[in-house]
Amino acid sequence: MTQTPEAEVRRAIAAERRDLADVLTGLPERRWDEPTLCAGWRVREVVAHMTMPFHYSTARFMIGMLRARGNFNRMADRSARRDAASLSSGELAALLRDNADFAWKPPGGGFEGALTHEVIHGLDFTVPLGLDRHVPEDRLRIVLGGFEASKSLRYFGVDIRGIELRADDLDWSIGDGTPMYGAAQDLILVLCGRKLPEGRLRGEPSHRFVA
Repeated sequence: MTQTPEAEVRRAIAAERRDLADVLTGLPERRWDEPTLCAGWRVREVVAHMTMPFHYSTARFMIGMLRARGNFNRMADRSARRDAASLSSGELAALLRDNADFAWKPPGGGFEGALTHEVIHGLDFTVPLGLDRHVPEDRLRIVLGGFEASKSLRYFGVDIRGIELRADDLDWSIGDGTPMYGAAQDLILVLCGRKLPEGRLRGEPSHRFVA
């Protein structure tokens, strides 16, 4: 697998944040309270989570982790709910746009991991809202390249044994076995453990990954 130059990945991250900020800026206020693919989170909690790296110092992050007894998911949930309650939808969208070039990397994930974070959480709200947004192919290919490493699959804990995921909108597949088809961005959600709405996947195994 060819490594994408860091500068190119960072441009992709910035572009994805700006694109999502545009989507959010045009979103009616009532839709910010609709559910997402992240169980228990509305759109505003998902966006609050995406913006956390921009305004949490290392000290604040560590205090949150201590209070959550080292459980990152618990800390992230508490932070998202708190920030979603204290920040308006306009403030959340502005945080995403104003920090488009913010140089954040998830632990062990590099900038490719940061792009994956933005793409996945963007899909977490655009898909259930029924927004016809297609992540540009260059960004998808960077994200998909990360899933070709077995450690990424282990991280998300998704079992695709006996299944081959085949993108029907670009030349990409992963796994071995009974084929399941879908758009590349929908297959990314499958690999991240999301349950998708009906009609987005095709093939015998698809029932396992539908909400």
